[in-house]
Amino acid sequence: MNSELSALIRAGDERAVARGLSLIEAGDNEGQELLQELRRQEGHARLIGITGTPGSGKSTLVDRLIEHARQQNLKVAVVAVDPSSPYSGGAILGDRIRMMRWHSDPDVFIRSLATRGQLGGLSAATMQSAALLDAAGFDLILIETVGVGQSEVDIAEVADATVLVLTPGQGDSVQAFKAGVMEVADIFVVNKADQPGVDRLRREIAALLSLGGYGPDDWKPPVISTVASRGDGVGKLVERLEQLHGHQVSSGRAAARRRNRVRFELRGLLSRELEERLAELADSELDAVLRGEKAPLEAAGL
Repeated sequence: MNSELSALIRAGDERAVARGLSLIEAGDNEGQELLQELRRQEGHARLIGITGTPGSGKSTLVDRLIEHARQQNLKVAVVAVDPSSPYSGGAILGDRIRMMRWHSDPDVFIRSLATRGQLGGLSAATMQSAALLDAAGFDLILIETVGVGQSEVDIAEVADATVLVLTPGQGDSVQAFKAGVMEVADIFVVNKADQPGVDRLRREIAALLSLGGYGPDDWKPPVISTVASRGDGVGKLVERLEQLHGHQVSSGRAAARRRNRVRFELRGLLSRELEERLAELADSELDAVLRGEKAPLEAAGL
């Protein structure tokens, strides 16, 4: 079955792509075997991460990036990572609603994924989904992550470019300073730039960048002002993304990013395996550790 399904996925069949993503999310062997077969042919997609605080306009910006890419006849896939409940595992899966105007475009594919408890907002399934979409022939894969958190820097490990979206007047910059995301963004976007406080926010970002210690050959993150609801500034953002891509190719960092994706994927799989083992650990084993009868590593089977 995998050979037939993988052929359909490579041909860009929408139902086959959706089926393949469901198999990957399920986490069973069938999905893993399918992905292994798909990876035997290297893809070419560029992976762009869009992160930022809730309400900063990430989904609207993603929608505009889709629009720009389609004007260039590029095939676009969006993976919208939604926060999942730590109790039920359910997710909101609401970002697709904001992009419904693309539902009839066969060259735009939008999928929501739950975080499955991953603190950084990304799971191994996210990276595997991106790999499948790459094999399906998409030129651009946009990953929109959950709002900024302490471990949101995950996206910077795996994306070809990380775009941090901030808005004036909401304390975004303070939150981002604390989260450390400011240190890993490739491009800053000050969205809703028609609101008061834009100049102050840009000064705060510039002050941080002045402390970065960038070398002459390093990429220094630019700051782009946008009003995504009107499409203002999106062309400049795309231009900067192209410049960043050229810089990464010339510096040899593009290949390193692809390896980082696999490293992150494997780490996520190992983390999931560990969580499952801990969940199955009997109370008697925990009590034995409390009584000093067993060492923690022994109880963990390490």
